[in-house]
Amino acid sequence: MYEAAHAYPDGESTAARLADTAARYGYDGLVVRARDATPDYEAIRAATPIDVVDAVEVVADTPDRASGGIGNYRPKATLLLLQGGTNALNRFAVEQERVDVLTRPMAHDGDFNHVLARAARENGVRVEFDLGPVLRLDGGHRVQAIRNLRKLRELVDHYDAPYVVSGTPRSHLQLRASRELVAVGETIGFSADQIREGLAEWGRLAERNRRLTSESFIAPGVEKASHEEDD
Repeated sequence: MYEAAHAYPDGESTAARLADTAARYGYDGLVVRARDATPDYEAIRAATPIDVVDAVEVVADTPDRASGGIGNYRPKATLLLLQGGTNALNRFAVEQERVDVLTRPMAHDGDFNHVLARAARENGVRVEFDLGPVLRLDGGHRVQAIRNLRKLRELVDHYDAPYVVSGTPRSHLQLRASRELVAVGETIGFSADQIREGLAEWGRLAERNRRLTSESFIAPGVEKASHEEDD
């Protein structure tokens, strides 16, 4: 299973420290959400036993600006995330095959409906279940976050849209072990398997994208085979 964290300066902890903490918590990998961060991925991977995935989370006010960010970062990152949170950005994200994950779709004044769920399924855009607000907010804000997640779960489940799960930590201190995220998910209406599948999906996405960008890939189902030359 994988977690997806914000690294300094987008978050409060360095990618190296986040990776070290994720490894101690038993994760198989860590997705580093970077926008302004430029970690030394080779050095981090050499120093940790887990998979460290380079990702860019595009944050924009409008779909036009988001489109520019996607065009700029898509060739450079293993995973391309687009932060939603408004109806316009949510719709734009799920209609873009170049986007791997729509993050925080219910933040701010964002909403999600059956049309967007269908588009996410058709275009292979993963919808993020962000457990961060449930972990870190309280009172009415937490109650609303739970309501939003339950609504999102019902739509994603009914229309069989792909999804990921994250606690969206911004520091190593906010990282939670997968068993803790499972417990939180079960408390608010998810099954344990749903949370585990959402955490594992980050790794499957990274593996798929790495294969697609490898030299051996030609087309879906067609790859170059390596042949040993006879002496």
